[in-house]
Amino acid sequence: MADPGLADAGPEFADFAGDARALLAAIASSSNDAIVGKDLTGTVRSWNEAAERLFGYSAAEMIGQSITRIIPTERLHEEETILERVGRGEILAHFETERRARDGHIIPISVTVSPIRDASGRVVGVSKIARDLTEAHRLNRELQRREALLQSILETVPDGLVVIDRHGAIQSFSPAAERMFGYTRDAVLGHNVSLLMPEADAGRHDAHMQRYLATGERRIIGIGRVVAGRRRDGSVFPMELQIGEVVLPGVQLFTGFGRDLTERQERERRLSELQAQLIHVSRLSELGQMVSALAHEVNQPLTAIALYIGGIRRLLTSASPPALHQAVERVAEQAGRASSIVQGLRSLVRKETRQMRTESIETMINETASLALIGGGRPTGLDLRIAPDATLALVDKVQIQQVLLNLMRNAVEAMADAPVRRLTITAARAGARIEIRVADTGPGLPDSMRSRLFNPFVTTKPDGLGIGLSICRSIVELHGGELTAASAPGGGTEFSFSVAAPEEAHRPPG
Repeated sequence: MADPGLADAGPEFADFAGDARALLAAIASSSNDAIVGKDLTGTVRSWNEAAERLFGYSAAEMIGQSITRIIPTERLHEEETILERVGRGEILAHFETERRARDGHIIPISVTVSPIRDASGRVVGVSKIARDLTEAHRLNRELQRREALLQSILETVPDGLVVIDRHGAIQSFSPAAERMFGYTRDAVLGHNVSLLMPEADAGRHDAHMQRYLATGERRIIGIGRVVAGRRRDGSVFPMELQIGEVVLPGVQLFTGFGRDLTERQERERRLSELQAQLIHVSRLSELGQMVSALAHEVNQPLTAIALYIGGIRRLLTSASPPALHQAVERVAEQAGRASSIVQGLRSLVRKETRQMRTESIETMINETASLALIGGGRPTGLDLRIAPDATLALVDKVQIQQVLLNLMRNAVEAMADAPVRRLTITAARAGARIEIRVADTGPGLPDSMRSRLFNPFVTTKPDGLGIGLSICRSIVELHGGELTAASAPGGGTEFSFSVAAPEEAHRPPG
C-alpha cells in the first residue's frame, strides 16, 4: 500500500513526479528501517510501516504532529540542531541517539538525516532513516561482558597466555605471561615467539611451524609437554606448555598456555630431600634401637661369664698348671673388654643430640602426609584438625616427622581392606603441651598386642622388624611425652603423644 504520508505531504512535495512518488512509496513501505519525512518546522509529513512498528504510533497518529512527540525531553535540543543543520543542506549520517516509543520505553537508534529539495534545489523538508539499535546494544553489552570476564580470567589465572599467528608473531600477551617472562605486552607484540625460548629451541621453532603448516602433522598441538622458557633477564626456567589452534576464515592463530614449574620442581626437590632425610634418620634410629636392644641382651651373658670366671679363679690353686691360670686371665680380660664395648655402644646410643626449634604443626603434618599417603592402593582421605592455640610446637622437626611418618604409614597399611579409608590427625592444647592424635578407620589392634605393642621386635607384619613403634616411643620420650595407643571412636586405632608448646605461645599476657 502507498505511504499515506506521501499522499498528504503538502505543497512543498507537489513537484515529485507520479512514478517517482510510487517508487518512493514502495521503498518506504518495504524498508525494515523507519523512514520519516518532516518539514522544516519538525511536523511529520510521512511515516512508513517500519516507523509504526518501531515507535508504536500509526501513520494516522503521527502525520501532521510534531516529531517532538517521540523525542525525550532531555534531547529536544537535538531536534533544533538537526533542523538547523539540514536546513543548511547538511547530511547527518549514522547519528546515534534515543527516542521514546508509545509505551514510554526508550529506544536507542541510529539515524541518517538528509535534506529534501524541490525542483529549484531549495531545501523544503527533512528525510530521516532510523534503525533500531536495541539488539545491537544488547549484543555489544554481552560482548563487553564476555570480554571483561575473559580479561578478568586472564589477569588472575596463574598460567600465561601467548597467542601467535602462522608466522610466529605474537598477537596477544596476557598479564600472567608478563609476570612469567618479565616482558611487557607492548614490548613483545609483533615479535617472533622465539624471543621467549632458549637459543637452542628458538632456532628450531620456525622450522617446526613450517613443517606443521605444510603437513598438518601434530606433534605438540593438543598435547601438553614440559619445555624451557627464557625470561627477559636471560634466565631459563621449566614450563608446562599447552598449545591450541584457532582457524577462522582467513585467520589462523595458535594459543599457548604456559605454567611456570620452577616452584613445583623446587617443592618436589625439597620433598625428595625430606624423604631421604627421614629415611636416613629412621635407619640410624632403627640401628640405634637395635644396638641398644642387643647390648642389653648381650650384657647379661657377659655378666654371667664374669661370675663364672670369678668362680674358676677360686677353684684354681698354686698346683694348677700355669697355662690354666694364664687362660683364665685372658678369658677374664676379653670378657671385660666385651663388656666395655657394650657399655660404650649403649652410651653412644643414649647421647642423641636434639635440635629443638619452634615449628608449624600443620607444615610438619602436611609434609609428612605427602610422603606417607603415596601409593597404598586406594586413596586415603586426610582429615586435619588443628586448634587455633595448637599451631606451633617446640620439637626436633625431623624426629617428630619420623614419628608421624611411622604412625601414618602403619595406619594406611591397617586400612588396606577397610571400606572407609580416612586418616584423622588432631592437635589440641593441653596446658603447656600440644597433644597430637593419629586415628585410622582400620580393624583396630588385637587384644594380644596391646600390652606388647611398643616392645622391640614385636610386630604384626610378616616382614616387619618390630622396632618402628619402639623407636617412636623413644623419640616421644626424648621430647618429654608418652606414646600411647587406644581404640578409636567408631573403630580403628588411635595413637597419641604430646610435645612441648613454645614458651611464647603460652606465656601469660603482660
